Amino acid sequence: MQQETKRQKQVGQLVQEELSDIFQRMGFNVIEGGMISISNVRMTPDLLEARVYLSMFKIDQPKSMLHKILERGNEIRRELGNRVAKQLRRVPELQFYIDDTLDHVFKMEEIFKKINDERDERNKEQE
Repeated sequence: MQQETKRQKQVGQLVQEELSDIFQRMGFNVIEGGMISISNVRMTPDLLEARVYLSMFKIDQPKSMLHKILERGNEIRRELGNRVAKQLRRVPELQFYIDDTLDHVFKMEEIFKKINDERDERNKEQE
C-alpha cells in the first residue's frame, strides 16, 4: 500500500474532525444503545475520495447501521461541503466502511484469557 502524503493526512484529519461533529449532530454517535465513531479517514492521492472507517461499539447489526448511514450519505456530504468549502477545492466523495479492528482485539483478548485460564487450570491439577 502506498504511503499517504502529508496533504492526504491533513485533509483526512480535517474530514474526520468535521464528520465526527456532523455524526454527533445527526445523532449517529450514540444510537440504539451503542456508539459509532469515525476511527480513520484515508484520502485517495487526488483527494477526491475519502474512505471513512466507522467503529461500531455495541451495535447489534453493524451492516444495517451502515446502510442507514449510506442512505443519508448525500446529506452528510452536503454538510461536510458547507464546512470545508474554504479549505478544499472539491468536497470528496465519501465511502463508508465498517472498521472491525476493535472486534478483532476483543476476540484476541478472549482467546488469550481462555488460554490463560486453561493453563492455570492445568497448573492447579499438577500441584
